[in-house]
Amino acid sequence: MRIDVFTLLPEVFPVYLDSSILLRARTHGLLQVEVHNIREFTHDKHRTTDDIPYGGGGGMVMKPEPVYEAVESVLGIQEAASPPCPIVLLTPQGRLFKQSDARELSMEERIGLICGRYEGFDERIRALATHEVSIGDFVLTGGELPALMLIDAVARLLPGALGDPGGAEDDSHADGLLEYPHYTRPAQFRGQSVPEVLLSGDHAQIARWRRRQALLRTFQRRPDLLSQASLSAEDTAYVRELGFHAQR
Repeated sequence: MRIDVFTLLPEVFPVYLDSSILLRARTHGLLQVEVHNIREFTHDKHRTTDDIPYGGGGGMVMKPEPVYEAVESVLGIQEAASPPCPIVLLTPQGRLFKQSDARELSMEERIGLICGRYEGFDERIRALATHEVSIGDFVLTGGELPALMLIDAVARLLPGALGDPGGAEDDSHADGLLEYPHYTRPAQFRGQSVPEVLLSGDHAQIARWRRRQALLRTFQRRPDLLSQASLSAEDTAYVRELGFHAQR
């Protein structure tokens, strides 16, 4: 997979991209990330990428010309032509990004990410995007952190990216539930014990315990997720015992 990032702050990306799972994925040829400086697609001596908003108001607005030129030239898009790959605009006005979106994007061969800055971007930049994505109901100073989050979420789903081939299957939100609790050595720590079932060696009972713990944790912390999760008959009976009644 190749991901092209369009940003005014390319210097914020290397440290994270050169670490841990993302570094492994890139080293093994599973992931290629190219970061493009939008300023390099300007044509004035000041490399201007922003201007005052029409109608007045505070802040500056990203100009459309350099963004269009950057995206079209890198992705090989002719004017008014359909994009060759998903182009994601990172914006607090976008649809909330979910694990299902990460899974969908991980199946693509190439993705473009546009990072906003300043007060916002010229409304016409939206026409470039195939997706508008938000990482939450809050505002950041730019789209660079959301872009890194999206890259991370997508990259770890690429086959071979994780050391454990099934490592992503049990993650929170992977199947619509929060993940079960984890424990490691020592078995006793400051009066807190590892649950006996995890020490039993009974894999069937461990799997059942983990599933019920995932259901319990989701019920306690994010009951809204249970209404959309895929539940077996045993799961449904258990969450009803907990007091959950689905509202679909």
